[in-house]
Amino acid sequence: MLTLKAARVLHVETGELAAPGLVTVDGEHIAGGGETGAAGGENEVLDLGDVTLLPGLMDMEVNLLMGGRGETLAFSPVQDDPPLRMLRAVGNARRTLRAGFTTVRNLGLFVKTGGYLLDVALAKAIDAGWIDGPRIVPAGHAITPTGGHLDPTMFAAYAPGIMTLSLEEGIANGVDEVRKAVRYQIKHGARLIKVCASGGVMSHTGTPGAQHYSDDELRAIVDEAHRRGLKVAAHTHGADAVRSAVEAGIDCIEHGFLLDDDTIALMAERGTFLVPTTALIDGMDMSHSAPELVEKAAEIFPRAKTVVSRAGKAGVRMALGTDAPAIPHGRGAQELIALVDRGMTPLEALQAATVNAAELIDAQDRGRIAPGLLADLIAVPGDPLEDISVMTDVRFVMKGGKVFRDERR
Repeated sequence: MLTLKAARVLHVETGELAAPGLVTVDGEHIAGGGETGAAGGENEVLDLGDVTLLPGLMDMEVNLLMGGRGETLAFSPVQDDPPLRMLRAVGNARRTLRAGFTTVRNLGLFVKTGGYLLDVALAKAIDAGWIDGPRIVPAGHAITPTGGHLDPTMFAAYAPGIMTLSLEEGIANGVDEVRKAVRYQIKHGARLIKVCASGGVMSHTGTPGAQHYSDDELRAIVDEAHRRGLKVAAHTHGADAVRSAVEAGIDCIEHGFLLDDDTIALMAERGTFLVPTTALIDGMDMSHSAPELVEKAAEIFPRAKTVVSRAGKAGVRMALGTDAPAIPHGRGAQELIALVDRGMTPLEALQAATVNAAELIDAQDRGRIAPGLLADLIAVPGDPLEDISVMTDVRFVMKGGKVFRDERR
C-alpha cells in the first residue's frame, strides 16, 4: 500500500479541510481517507509537502478529438483524416489528465469519420494503458439535423457537396432517422447521447436560440436512449428550446446561454442538470471570426454571464464543463475560476467538478476521498477554498492508483 501525505485534504462533499492529510491507496482504490489514513508500518509514504489533496476533477463537456496543435476550424474538418485526428487527441488527452481532470465526458464528434466512433476507441486505448488520459464517457457522434449547429459543414460555411455526412456520422432527420442514429451510437459503444437541440454562436446561419429538432424528434431520441439506460445531453441555448428539451426528458443542458428565469425554474423542478461552459465567454478569440459570428457573440455572451448565478439561486444542479477546445485542452481550471467569478463559492465550483459531475454520470466510485472509491487524486498548493486560482497549478495527479504527474517542490 501507498500513503500520500499532504498538509491538508479537502473533503469536497462537506467542505471540511482536514490537517494533516493522509490518504492510503491500495491498488486502484482508496483504503483510508483524510486525516484517518494510516502512515508508517509497511506502507510506502509519499510526502507531497505543503499541498491540498482533492479528488480528481471531472469535465462534463470536452471534445478531445478536436482542437490541439495544428488544427484550424476552417480546413481541418476536410484535411484531417481519422488517424491524424486520433493522434492529435492523444496529446489532448494527456494534457487534460495532467491538468487534474481524471474523468471527462467526450460530448459528441461532429467530424467526418466514416461512421467510426473515435472517442470510443480513444477511451479503450486509455483504459488499456496504451496512452495516458482521463477516464472517458464517450457520446460517439453528436446527433443533429441537416444544417444544425453540430452539422460541421455549418462551422466553415462549406458549399453544397463538401464533406457530406451520413446518418452513422450523426446527421439525422425525422423520428425514424433519429431513432436509428441513437441505436447506431449505442451499438458501437456510446455511453451517453449528445443531441443538438438549438442553434449556436459559432455556426454561420441561424439564430443561436432557435429550436432545431421538433418535440416529437426530441422525445424519440430520449425514448431510445433511456430504454437502453443512457442519458441524453443537449446543446441548447434558447429558453424555448431548453424548455422543449426538458419537457422531452433530456437529462442535461449544455451551455444554456439564453435561459430565462421561468425555464431555469422548470429545470430545477425536473432535476435537469446544467453544464454552463462559462469560461469560453471570456476566453474565445473572435478576432479572426466572420462578422456575423462576432455580432452574435456580442449579443449573447453578456447575457450568458448571468446564467450561473440565477441558476444557482433557483437550485439547478450544475456540473463543470469547459467545451474544450473552446478553451484550450489542459486549461480546464479556467472554468473553475469563471464559475466563482459568476457567483459560485469556491466550494460550489469544486463540487460542480467532483460530486455533482459524478452524480451526472451515475458514477458512485469517484468524486470524493473515501475508502473503496477509485484512487483518483490531485494536489494543489495553498487552500483552494480561499483562492480558487491555485487549481491552475496542479502538482500531483494520480488516476486509479497510478501517478501521472509528480512535481513536488
